[in-house]
Amino acid sequence: QVQLVESGGGLVQAGGSLRLSCAASGRTFSTYALGWFRQAPGKEREFVATITGSSGNTDYTDSVKGRFTISRDSAKNAVYLQMNNLKPEDTALYYCAATRWSTMLHNSGTYYAWGQGTQVTVSS
Repeated sequence: QVQLVESGGGLVQAGGSLRLSCAASGRTFSTYALGWFRQAPGKEREFVATITGSSGNTDYTDSVKGRFTISRDSAKNAVYLQMNNLKPEDTALYYCAATRWSTMLHNSGTYYAWGQGTQVTVSS
C-alpha cells in the first residue's frame, strides 16, 4: 500500500512560485498514476493535475495549464507540482493521491491513497 506525504506549501504573493513535493512509500510506486487535487474553504475538492505511471502522460485542469507542471521521479518515489504565476484563486489545501488505475484520473474517487495535504496561500 502506498503512503503519501506532501510538503512545500506556504504563503506567496501573486505572480510567485512554489514547488510542492509528495514523498511516497511502496515498492511499486512507478506503476501508479499520481494526481494533485486541491480544496479551498467552502468548496469541493477539485482535480489539478495527473501523471500516469507507465508512459508519464500528463493532464491538467484548464485553469492551471501553462502555469503548473507535474513531474515524477520514480527513483526517489516522489511526485512534484511546480506552480508558477500563482493567483489568489489558487489558494487551497493541496493533496497528492495515487491509484493503480489509468483512466478517469480527473475523478477523486479513482484514487485510494491520499496524503494529508499542504496549504498554499496566495496573497494579492
